[in-house]
Amino acid sequence: MNLSRSASHQQDKLKRKKRLRRLMIVNFTLFGVIIALLGAWLVLNQADKLKSLFGDSGSGNKEQAVGVTTDGGGTPDAMDDEVSSAPDDEGVADTDSNGGGNSDGREQAEGPVPSVEAGGAEQISLSFVGDLLLGEYVSAVMEREGYDFLYKQSLLYLSEPDLTAGNLEHPVTNRGIPAEGKDYVFKGSPDALPALRDAGFDVVSLANNHTLDQGVEGLMDTMRHLEEAGISHAGAGANDTEAFAPVIKEVRGVKIAYIGLSKVVPTVEWKADKNVAGVAETYDTRRAVTAIRKAEEEADIVAVMVHWGKERVDQPKPYQRDYARQYIDAGADLVIGSHPHVLQGFEMYKGKWIAYSLGNFIFSAFPKGTAGETGVLDALCTKGGDCELKFHPMFTVNAQPTPMEAEPAKELLNRLSSISFGAKLREDGSIVPE
Repeated sequence: MNLSRSASHQQDKLKRKKRLRRLMIVNFTLFGVIIALLGAWLVLNQADKLKSLFGDSGSGNKEQAVGVTTDGGGTPDAMDDEVSSAPDDEGVADTDSNGGGNSDGREQAEGPVPSVEAGGAEQISLSFVGDLLLGEYVSAVMEREGYDFLYKQSLLYLSEPDLTAGNLEHPVTNRGIPAEGKDYVFKGSPDALPALRDAGFDVVSLANNHTLDQGVEGLMDTMRHLEEAGISHAGAGANDTEAFAPVIKEVRGVKIAYIGLSKVVPTVEWKADKNVAGVAETYDTRRAVTAIRKAEEEADIVAVMVHWGKERVDQPKPYQRDYARQYIDAGADLVIGSHPHVLQGFEMYKGKWIAYSLGNFIFSAFPKGTAGETGVLDALCTKGGDCELKFHPMFTVNAQPTPMEAEPAKELLNRLSSISFGAKLREDGSIVPE
């Protein structure tokens, strides 16, 4: 039976996860054998020392000596595991920034959260990142290092979850007519998409203020190239029916609906309508609420990815909190924000989680300060839509989101706690009601 590109992508992702788990099992087994051999060596070595001390004066003394060694210590302590920027920030190295980790991510001991059984209900793992700009400010890096270079430091966090999603902040096309009257007009090559897919991305939202930077022609190319690469897209289409339609994925019998929305649209012509190609807008919530209610009838979990807020501000505007509540009242289980290009806080409402902004994930090579702070948000969800959140803090170094070292990570998690609403982030990144 022939499989669709999306189904093949899911199978490839599952195979990668199985290989990773087998590798982890082998490594842990070898580690256990080494520890056992080391322990046996220490016991024998200590026994020899005691034997030379007390002499060979009978089995009773030998048994007592061995007993002291076994009960009283001699085992070594366990070793510690090692494990938008604004466009005018481009090209400015920031080696003394707030938490750019070492390039191999050794201090990030906590890995991505796997699917587990909790309270008798199986959980699936959904992960989210912020804005993705696979061109412009990172083009030189990709040309020099290859398209897959961008994901090498964060690959485990992207590929291990059941589904991974982000906001694609540019059209994917080799043609198009640049939009007029905009300060920044973006464009990316289709050649970058296979690496995005292979890194683990399953879904992207196109509901943002750059999707039509190359006109309707660029939008149509974007959707076609994504489909050919095996990456699903939400939030834009040839008309409003397509734009507001959810992407529905299924993982072990659990259906997840992704809806893309934008409160940032440069001109009214960008809004998808009955016979107009464009993005799914949410300048009021009526069409968004209708789409969410419909998605809730079709899926077990509804994730709303919304482009909103004020750029470079780490606090949501009042309407963001209001809209998020309306989305949840309509049936959303997760609300994931983008557009500010910096991280914003978290909030729980009626048992459902809101992430107001996940900042930039891949946007420029050497962002400064808070524009470089990023990460991967894990959501472990039951079929009933109850989710547990965990945030893995990272900083962009040479265009790569890189796990932070322990101390900068702790500082970032504490700051995110301070700007969240009735929620706090623990040292392991878990997000809990305060």
